[in-house]
Amino acid sequence: MPDLTPLGRCVGELLKERNETVAVAESSTGGLISAALLSLPGASAYFVGGGVIYTRYARAGLLMVPEIDMTVRGSTESYALKMASLIKGRLNTTWGLSESGATGPSGNRYGDAPGHSCIAIAGPVQAATTVETGDSDRETNMWAFTKAALALLECNLRQG
Repeated sequence: MPDLTPLGRCVGELLKERNETVAVAESSTGGLISAALLSLPGASAYFVGGGVIYTRYARAGLLMVPEIDMTVRGSTESYALKMASLIKGRLNTTWGLSESGATGPSGNRYGDAPGHSCIAIAGPVQAATTVETGDSDRETNMWAFTKAALALLECNLRQG
């Protein structure tokens, strides 16, 4: 299993330097994004909290968004942006980071193939990206999505 600390180190250090905070709403990464950010000593200076929003029930319960209020489907960049913005607002952080995808071995209920994930950040800037690994291995995809999510945040922290 890959080491979590190097994954979160750069983002954590940048957030500390900038005196900024982050909240995470992740799905198919199963908590790996949060774990990578929390693996560093002093993470409480920048990591406020988050959740694994794996189902519609979790979205309604943890983010307080009933199904009727959802106008975009999961596993899209629009959905990831909405979740990043929601978690940022709920926890009053500088940044919201979200991920929604299909890890495998099969696709999701929306028809996306395994290895598909949409990742977004909401904060001083908004950005979203789609990752397609072409792999059906669940754990491999979880790690790939985690790396991509942290890379998106790191890139935007460095630009700002």
